[in-house]
Amino acid sequence: MISQIEAAKSTGVAAMKKVKYPSIFGATREPHTIIIARGETIRHFTVRPWAALLGGTLALGLAGSYLLATSYLVFRDDLISGSVARQARLQQAYEDRIAALRTQLDRVTSRQLLDQKLMDGKVAELVQRQKTLSERHEKLAPLLQRAGTALPIEPETNLVMDRDGQGIVHSEEPDGFYGIDPIITGPTTSTRKPPPRDNKARTGIDKAEILDSVDHSLNTIEYRQAKQIQTLSNNAYESADKIMEALAATGVKPVLDDDKWGAGGPLLLASTSPVAGFDTKLVDLDEALARLEGAKALAKAVPIANPVPGMPVSSPFGARRDPLLGMMAFHSGMDFRAISGSSVLATANGTVTAADYTGGYGNMVEVDHGNGLSTRYGHMSQILVSAGQHVNSGDVLGKVGSTGRSTGPHLHYEVRKNGNAINPASYLTIGRQIAAEL
Repeated sequence: MISQIEAAKSTGVAAMKKVKYPSIFGATREPHTIIIARGETIRHFTVRPWAALLGGTLALGLAGSYLLATSYLVFRDDLISGSVARQARLQQAYEDRIAALRTQLDRVTSRQLLDQKLMDGKVAELVQRQKTLSERHEKLAPLLQRAGTALPIEPETNLVMDRDGQGIVHSEEPDGFYGIDPIITGPTTSTRKPPPRDNKARTGIDKAEILDSVDHSLNTIEYRQAKQIQTLSNNAYESADKIMEALAATGVKPVLDDDKWGAGGPLLLASTSPVAGFDTKLVDLDEALARLEGAKALAKAVPIANPVPGMPVSSPFGARRDPLLGMMAFHSGMDFRAISGSSVLATANGTVTAADYTGGYGNMVEVDHGNGLSTRYGHMSQILVSAGQHVNSGDVLGKVGSTGRSTGPHLHYEVRKNGNAINPASYLTIGRQIAAEL
């Protein structure tokens, strides 16, 4: 075995040491030979330069590919981690933005809900105030009707009641209230139409402005309503005081209860709420009207009216020359020169106590007015009432004539207090002073 290997080696060396053949173009290089021995088998390969170059190139290519692959594998995790981190940052940014928008949306929604709640509360308050004004109008209407017969009422209110009893506000100002927005409270009546809206985004602002206008209008109505009530109360008290002061000169006084004697003063209730304040004003107005009506009723029971309005006085009360005898005598009344057949009017409310021919009075009517006061109407041509009949001031008692002790058509008019004749002129003067109040 060893001999064979040595023989092979010697053969190979011999072959390698072969004589190089001369070349025409010079010496040539021998190619590299690779010998592979395996057991008894010996192989050899001749390595050409191009094959070596190709092998080196392939080896370099494989090495470069291996290095590139290794680099990719090494840096891939970093690239993936960076990409994931970038995606995470973008996702976080988007989530933060969405959270901010959600927060902003919640804030806007909460604000809208709050505004809507405030607006609903404001609308409910305004509707309640209109309802209150309607209730006030119902309470005030009877007093206004009473005041209409006792006092001249100035047009002072801007509250017009519709068929359903709801208050509709009207404004005389150019930019005044046109009515509650139908979107909020339903259709209402208004004197003018609202101007066209060019910008729909201003709807909420316009509603707020309308509500403010409604609130201002209602405040104005309440103020004017209270002012009107106060004015009526003042006028009623002033008229009543004027009548009572004038009647005081006649000695006539109103009948008062003992427990109310010496009491008085403005009425102030314990509660200070707006409703209580309005009710206080109503009570005050009611008392003022009651006082005025009492004063007027008392005045109508005092003979202060003229029995023959517009007719001149031909003979005054007191001492005079008698028209028939020509001597000085006492005249217990006043003579009014009037055309025969003219109406004779009662000068105050009362009850007829006599209606017949009575001596020198001729056809005479006597009326008892209470408080010790009575009146007599003489020389009438015709009597139109009967004894026991109740008459009011201004009722026709009869016709002017010249019956009894008379020289011509005229009315003999007397005022008596506790049976004694007094001068009717003072009562007629009082009647002229308070005629405007009656």
